[in-house]
Amino acid sequence: MERWDKINTVQHMQDYIKDHIEDYISLRMLADEAKYSPWYSARIFKELTGKTPFEYIRALRLSKAAIKLRDTDRRIIDVAFDFVFDSHEGFTRAFSKQFGMTPKDYSKRTPPIQLFMPYSIRDYYLRLQKGEKSMAKNQNTNTVFVQVIERPARKLILKRGIKATHYFEYCDEVGCDIWGMLTSVKEAIYEPMGVWLPNNMIKPGTSLYAQGVEVPVNYEGEIPEGFDIIDLPPCKMMVFQGQPFDDESFEDAIGEQWEVMKSYNPELYGFRWADEDAPRFQLEPIGYRGYIEARPVRQVNI
Repeated sequence: MERWDKINTVQHMQDYIKDHIEDYISLRMLADEAKYSPWYSARIFKELTGKTPFEYIRALRLSKAAIKLRDTDRRIIDVAFDFVFDSHEGFTRAFSKQFGMTPKDYSKRTPPIQLFMPYSIRDYYLRLQKGEKSMAKNQNTNTVFVQVIERPARKLILKRGIKATHYFEYCDEVGCDIWGMLTSVKEAIYEPMGVWLPNNMIKPGTSLYAQGVEVPVNYEGEIPEGFDIIDLPPCKMMVFQGQPFDDESFEDAIGEQWEVMKSYNPELYGFRWADEDAPRFQLEPIGYRGYIEARPVRQVNI
């Protein structure tokens, strides 16, 4: 079986799981979707994702259950039934094993936890195939929408790398599952993001690039082990948002936008770059909304 045949087969199984996560799913159902035997389907699924189909489904259900407990007032037993657990006790055992606390305790405190947020296996291998070096080569740029927004005083919960200067190096150093922990932060005021830190926010021996999430300036919640929290002052951010793109073409979309940002002169519009004021950040590339990246600016006094 060719490599891309395996990748596409596992992607079909991932898509089926995503669409039926609140329904009963058997290995036979996944095998029918994959069009291979249950044994072989399970084998290539674990080979590419690192988890058996059962482990993958269980981790995803528990993570979605945790989000529902965090964001709603539904009873624990109802959430358990939502995600195909047949008893309060069974759900509690599985939840405790996954997150180190009972669902009752979690729903009361909602501390940050390591959610399982699986990546698309097809997108993952496309990234490996194209690589970061392919970015910023396409000169055929599309329209980019630019606006300046006010960012209030806030804090940034972040996980630092070692020497990483971009996403791919960061994943090699830290892993690609930090997003799950950041997504679990209930008090987050914006979505998780990748950040390029200014020199004054980089600790000796740590990386330029990191991942984090912003929380209110009065945040007093828990800080996950191995993470830092830093204060960010009020600032202005110049936000660049590109055109929608096909999800498989995200490298080209980012590269085109980087070309626009390289030559963009904010002084024509009464601003200057102020990289010392805040981290430059990128949001998760999602095709329907276009690639979004922001860089700090200050208004020029005239």
